Amino acid sequence: MRRYRIVHTTSLTYERGVRAAHNELRMTPLNEAGQTTLENRIRIRPMTWSHVYRDHWGTHVMAMESLAEHSRLDIEAISTVERVPVEPHRTALDWTAVRDRAVQDRSFEWLMLSARTRPGSGITELAEAVRGSATPREAATGLSDLVRQEMRYQRGVTGVHSRGEDAWAERAGVCQDFAHITIGALRTLGIPARYVSGYLVPTRDAAVGETSTGESHAWVEFWDDGWVPLDPTNGTEVSTDHVVVARGRDYEDVPPFKGIYSGRAAATLEVSVAITRLA
Repeated sequence: MRRYRIVHTTSLTYERGVRAAHNELRMTPLNEAGQTTLENRIRIRPMTWSHVYRDHWGTHVMAMESLAEHSRLDIEAISTVERVPVEPHRTALDWTAVRDRAVQDRSFEWLMLSARTRPGSGITELAEAVRGSATPREAATGLSDLVRQEMRYQRGVTGVHSRGEDAWAERAGVCQDFAHITIGALRTLGIPARYVSGYLVPTRDAAVGETSTGESHAWVEFWDDGWVPLDPTNGTEVSTDHVVVARGRDYEDVPPFKGIYSGRAAATLEVSVAITRLA
């Protein structure tokens, strides 16, 4: 068992005062098998109104607005999360079962190719490289390995609005790009896949009480008679060091912070994540 305190801080500084800022926050870890959110508090300054709901994908969302004039918006999300290992899903379907019409129909949203995940130049060939695998699971794990071998993790090559095919053309990017490329190739093969957003504990063997600098992380889940996680960026098992916050078709469904404001002032965004092991 692992217990963590996660402090996710976001600051938006405007060149001059703005009004009517409307935002959505996805910063509350989910409660599900292997993961329990014991506490979650979100502090926002300034704020005049908020509403909490679950979106179509089951993510906890806080919609909020700040109507008073302000030149800075500060958000602090504090969560205490307990993680325990979950027995891996061991059933392995054959290609016929995954391509069954009923499965494909139920999984339509996890098979559609968006602008972020469409298989542009090179990604189709990536999918073809594993199409001859004995099972969809073998193809998915082989695909994840290929993406990690071909791609290098490098900040600054892509941005938050980049598509998977953009990162693949550069053979470089961050976890968001690794996930979009892998999802695009999986869906090309007819394997339902979804984008997972959350946190990755940076130090697996951190001592109790130790705080380390973390960040938001993205990985993938594919359907094999149950959802099976893959981390194509690191190639490590998705277990007690991964904390799930949101799931969706791609990054567009899961951003921790998004919104609009009234005014022409440019804004500067600063984000930090601190993760402390409690047990």
